[in-house]
Amino acid sequence: MEQSHVLKTFLEYVQIASESRSEKAFAERVANDLRKLGLRVETDNAAEKAHANTGNVYAFLEGDPSFEPLLFSAHLDTVPPGKDICPIVENGVVHSAGDTVLGSDDKSGIAAIVEAIRLIVEQRIPHRPIEVAFTISEEVGLLGAKYLNYSRFQSRQAIVFDNEGDVGTIVNQAPGHMEIEATITGKAAHAGVAPEDGISAIVVAADAVTHMQLLRIDQETTANIGTFHAEGPNNIVPKTVRLAAEVRSLDPQKLQRQCHQIIESLQNACRKYQADLRYTTETSYDSYRIPEDDPLILLLRDCCADLGFPVSVCPTGGGSDANIFNANGIRSVVIGTGMEKIHGVSEYITVENLENTAKLALELMKTR
Repeated sequence: MEQSHVLKTFLEYVQIASESRSEKAFAERVANDLRKLGLRVETDNAAEKAHANTGNVYAFLEGDPSFEPLLFSAHLDTVPPGKDICPIVENGVVHSAGDTVLGSDDKSGIAAIVEAIRLIVEQRIPHRPIEVAFTISEEVGLLGAKYLNYSRFQSRQAIVFDNEGDVGTIVNQAPGHMEIEATITGKAAHAGVAPEDGISAIVVAADAVTHMQLLRIDQETTANIGTFHAEGPNNIVPKTVRLAAEVRSLDPQKLQRQCHQIIESLQNACRKYQADLRYTTETSYDSYRIPEDDPLILLLRDCCADLGFPVSVCPTGGGSDANIFNANGIRSVVIGTGMEKIHGVSEYITVENLENTAKLALELMKTR
C-alpha cells in the first residue's frame, strides 16, 4: 500500500468545490481519473431532476465472473461552507483551515475507492467484477441515489463508504424518514381593539406542539419540528403559521404511528380553536435492517479480520444512499471511513483511517 498516494489524492479532491447541486467540476475529475485507469465510465441525466449541474457517475471494471459483482458507492457533494477548502495535515490528522468543512464527508470514501481500483489495475491483482456509483446531491435528500438508473448494475449488494467511526464500523440498520409540512390558518383581527374576533394561528400551533411527542421517543424513534414560522405586525392577531417537522424510526410501524400523532395533535388544536389545517406528508426514504449473519456483513468481517481491523456492527439515526439502494433491490450497508465532526468547520480525518479505508476497499475487490 502506497501510504502517501491515497492522501495525495484526497487532498486534491477536497480542494475541488462540490457543494450540493454544484458537483460538476469534481465529478469530471473523478470520472477522468477512472477512465485513465481503463474503466468504462458513464454519467446520467439526474442533473435535471435534482436541479444540479451534473449527473451521477457510474464506472465498471470487468473481473472474474465466478465472483459476484460488488457495487462501491460514495457521494460527490459536500455541505457548505465547501468552497476554497485548504486542507492541513498535522500530526497524522487532516483538517481544514477552520473556515470551511474538510470534505471527508464523503471524499474520503471516493478517494479510497479510486485508490483501491488504481492498485487493482496497476498491480494486476485478481478481482471480482467492480461497479461504482458516485452520487450527486446526497446531502439535500439523497437525490442522486433516488434518480440512479438501477438497471445499469449487475450487483445485488453494495458497500456505501459514508459514515463516521473508525474503519471496521458497519452500519446494518438505518431509520425511515418522513416529513410533515402544515399550515394553520386562523383569523386576523386588531389585537388592541377586538382580539376576541380573531383566531391566533400562533396560539393554535402552540397548543398543538404542547401535545406532540417530540425529540427522543424511544431507542428507535425520533421526531423534531424544524420550522415554526409566523410573521406580522404586533397589532394584528396572526392569521397564518407554517410548521415543518420530521419523524425517523428504525421500525416502519413506529414511523407511521409517530407521524400520525403529530398530525392528530394539529387536527385537535385546529378543531378546538376552529382554525383551518392544511398538511402534507412525504416519505423521504424507508428504513433497512441487514441481519448480522448476512453474507455481505460476513464478507466485511472476513476482510477486516484479514487486515486486523476490529469490527463494530451498529444502527444509525441518519439516512444515506444505502436506504435508497436497499429499497431498489440492492442489499447495502454503510461503513465508517474515519470522518469525524462532519457538517462543521471542525471536521477531520486521520491519515491512518484514510489509508485503512483504501485497504478495506482493496480487500473487498480482490477475489477471495
